[in-house]
Amino acid sequence: MRAATFQALHTPLKFETLPDPTPEAGEVVVKVGRCGICGSDLHMTEDAAYGCRHGDVLGHEFAGEVVGLGKDVTGLKTGDLVSVIPLKSCGQCEHCRKGEVQWCDGFGLQGGGYAEYAVTRPNQCVRLGSDLSLADGAIIEPLAVALHGVNLSGLQKGDKVLVLGAGPIGLAVAFWCKRMGASTVAVQDIAEFQESRALEMGADVFVVDPADPVGSAERGLGGKADIVFECVGVPGLIAQGVEQVKPRGTILLLGLCTRPDTFNSFAMLSKEVKLVTAAFFTVPEYEASLEALSSRAIEPRLLVTDTISLAAVPEVFESLKHRTSQCKVLIAP
Repeated sequence: MRAATFQALHTPLKFETLPDPTPEAGEVVVKVGRCGICGSDLHMTEDAAYGCRHGDVLGHEFAGEVVGLGKDVTGLKTGDLVSVIPLKSCGQCEHCRKGEVQWCDGFGLQGGGYAEYAVTRPNQCVRLGSDLSLADGAIIEPLAVALHGVNLSGLQKGDKVLVLGAGPIGLAVAFWCKRMGASTVAVQDIAEFQESRALEMGADVFVVDPADPVGSAERGLGGKADIVFECVGVPGLIAQGVEQVKPRGTILLLGLCTRPDTFNSFAMLSKEVKLVTAAFFTVPEYEASLEALSSRAIEPRLLVTDTISLAAVPEVFESLKHRTSQCKVLIAP
């Protein structure tokens, strides 16, 4: 099979041919139909903290067709179209039974989507209805990540929300917040590329003002935010969020920052600000994201700005490490 593989940190991916996978007992082979390029994939090739190894196939936002079943696999058949939950787990422990698979002792991140075929497990496969495309299946994961953050934030109807970052996760957060009753949603970024997309996806206001980010966001919202969602993952944004959130408000961290960050804890303490973190999602949140697409929600589909071939992955992947007007790029192996 053809695949785009990791070579080394700070090095482009390599387009090459690998052996076709064969499912072992309890495994499923999926012919990848669409796979999203995630911002965390970009970070993985630049930061040793993620532990990528030579030859790894990245790609955890994918959907495709079941083409191979290992021994003892039940509940699936060849030809099924599935979206793959990219969280490996045993499927049997208490955490797995609750759908909180990220706390399973056997937890791991599922990769493999930057290839023609990927091996996964049946408990990670969610069937796609006839009303959903493989492209829909590939954007369920970022929708679920955003929904998990919104759920943990304690969002209430009528809240004023500020989203820092207009990438796919930030825009998906705006979608969910508006859908779940936020009165005003402002998305703040350092560039105007995604303004129209943000407004179409649920934002009421789009703010770009690097010279006065705090004041401009407050003017856009008509006051301090009840909740600030940090969806970028760069040092300094927690401190900025403390200034932008109201007393006893919440800052919810979704951005992946692997570098040390500092903020004035007194400023946070004096306002009794809640600092909440969100990692991954639950299975029910994944299913709720699928249901949103099944109920004909158009907004999430606006995330997709381009679809490329596997051969184009190394070049496009490198270009996405720099700021572009792209939002979510899908691979069509």
